[in-house]
Amino acid sequence: MLHQRVILSTSAALDVYAAPSCLDPGRRLRALVICPGGGYSNLAPREAEPVAMRFAGLGFVAFVLYYRTAPARFPAALQDAGAALKHIRTHADEYHVAPDAIAVMGFSAGGHAAGSLGVMWHREEMWQPLGLTCEQVKPNAMVLCYPVITSGPFAHRRSFACLTGCDDPAAHKAFSLENLVTANTPPTFLWHTWEDQSVPVQNSLLMAMALRQHGVNAELYIRTAPTAARCAMRAPPACPPS
Repeated sequence: MLHQRVILSTSAALDVYAAPSCLDPGRRLRALVICPGGGYSNLAPREAEPVAMRFAGLGFVAFVLYYRTAPARFPAALQDAGAALKHIRTHADEYHVAPDAIAVMGFSAGGHAAGSLGVMWHREEMWQPLGLTCEQVKPNAMVLCYPVITSGPFAHRRSFACLTGCDDPAAHKAFSLENLVTANTPPTFLWHTWEDQSVPVQNSLLMAMALRQHGVNAELYIRTAPTAARCAMRAPPACPPS
């Protein structure tokens, strides 16, 4: 497994993972930029290298983005994600990556960071301070894993507090992703668990509805824990008494 660390122009770190067997000069691979969760206060190791290693083994060139967290505020994480995509596209030949096949994946608050790029990549004012263009930072797809999406009643409030530096729900509304989806949002895969006690499943449901409303190709997978009724339905019939 090939592994190297790159420091981006925003000072965020980007770790690169690729299986040597995939690095054929004649091939162009899909790339995946992984944003670990952590409530915008830290980054969870279990959602970083283990995920990258798995996808690298499946033939992707995987990148783990160590984006800035609190005390950094919006738009730091968003700009780190944009800088990562620009770096990958600029070095597409070196990484054997197809520049039009770069997806962002995020977990929990990392899902909010990845989703923010998906809904804001076309906003020039976000990128001009970094000397970037919208096309350089555009993700071609998103994978959002139990993502923080909404600032409304189902919010993971700590994530928005760390993102903005304040506890006022009114100030969080501007970062509620379901309200920022447009037809420019890339195709999206979402997954969540029905019983999530940290980030309520309604976050993914709201995002899926917004994507549907704007005609964006999307797929939603919700995993539910087995219930007694479902287990009973799957159980083999009892043998009749002899």
